[in-house]
Amino acid sequence: MKNLLKLLLLLALAVYLGLAVTVLNNPEMRQHCAAVEVVVKDSDVAGFITPSEIRTILKEAKVYPIGKKMNGINCAEIEKVLAKNPFIDNTTSYKTAGDRVYVTVTQRLPVMRVISDNGDNYYMDTRGKIMPHMHYSADLVVATGHISRQYAHSKLLPIGRLLKYDKFWDSQIEQISVDTAGNVELYPRIGNHVVYIGQPGGIPQKLKRLKAFYSQVLPQVGWNKYSRIDLEYDNQIICKK
Repeated sequence: MKNLLKLLLLLALAVYLGLAVTVLNNPEMRQHCAAVEVVVKDSDVAGFITPSEIRTILKEAKVYPIGKKMNGINCAEIEKVLAKNPFIDNTTSYKTAGDRVYVTVTQRLPVMRVISDNGDNYYMDTRGKIMPHMHYSADLVVATGHISRQYAHSKLLPIGRLLKYDKFWDSQIEQISVDTAGNVELYPRIGNHVVYIGQPGGIPQKLKRLKAFYSQVLPQVGWNKYSRIDLEYDNQIICKK
């Protein structure tokens, strides 16, 4: 009986030592996450998602790393949870030394806001994907009027990209208006005129003519001289007082 007891004690000691060595050789088994670093890219130009909101999303999904064993933290699951958010374009999550988990988020950046007469009110990102309407402080061109989602994607998105990523036009045009026939008008921030585009084709060429007109003519005659500038036809500009 004594020999059996000794054997059991030795066996228990061997198991304990084995586990101890395993834990010592694998720090993640004995370490818990001490900090989560969240970085939201482009936060200076867009505020759709904040680090605080990222933490809240992870907590509600029960994948927030703080206090969890490092070897039990699934970074792929963190990325999967955040990918469901309509304001997040891409997420990268990884573990580092010092019991830390890093989460880097890239926001979906809008190029315009659409307020259609059919009741639609949303943002459209650089890829043409719809983003839910919410408070957004940055200046964006607003498209109003008779706008279906198909029209917004196929016709307005190229205009929105051009306006957003050209410094001059980004600061100059504040509104796009679309009538029932699909014709486009632009409303500038400076001057009391309307720029008539007509059907949304050849936009780069039309804006090139308009920019030359703005730089060469309006400074001479005044920004409020004309009420309407018509760019519908190629190689000409028709002005109405």
